[in-house]
Parts: sequence; structure tokens; C-alpha cells
Amino acid sequence: MSETPTPDAPPAPAQEPAAKDPAAKDPAKARFIAITLLRMSGALCVLLGVMITERRIDSPWWLGVILTLVGFVDVFLMPKILARRWKTPG
Repeated sequence: MSETPTPDAPPAPAQEPAAKDPAAKDPAKARFIAITLLRMSGALCVLLGVMITERRIDSPWWLGVILTLVGFVDVFLMPKILARRWKTPG
């Protein structure tokens, strides 16, 4: 006797093309997005750090200084370091 699928069995998953995720196909696009997100998070750190050092947010002053410095590193240095690391040889 051959087995027939029961009506309440879930259908087999369809094969999805990789075209739905362009970052999986193009590593340059994924790297660009990563660097952009890094810069945006760094800018947010600078903004929060300045607000803390100016006493707009009630937190320790030293935390504001640290956030500001880390934010500047994220905005200006880290994208260059990552771009140099991800550079295509040749």
C-alpha cells in the first residue's frame, strides 16, 4: 500500500531563491551597510555623550566623556580600519 499525505500535513517548503537577500549575493553591499550602521551608532554615542557632559541627561560626567570618545572613534577611525581590512587584494 502506498502512503498518501494526510490533508492536515503542512506542505513541503518551497525553495526560495537567494535573490531575496541581496547582501548574501553581494558582499560589498553588506560591508557598505555595516560601515553605515557603525557610523550612525557612533554619531548616536557622540550625541548622548555630549548631552551627558552638558548635564541634559542625569548620568556621571565621565560616562559622557567616554561615550563621546568612543563615538568619535566609531565615526572616524573604525570605517577606515574596516575598509582597509575588507579591501580586495590586487
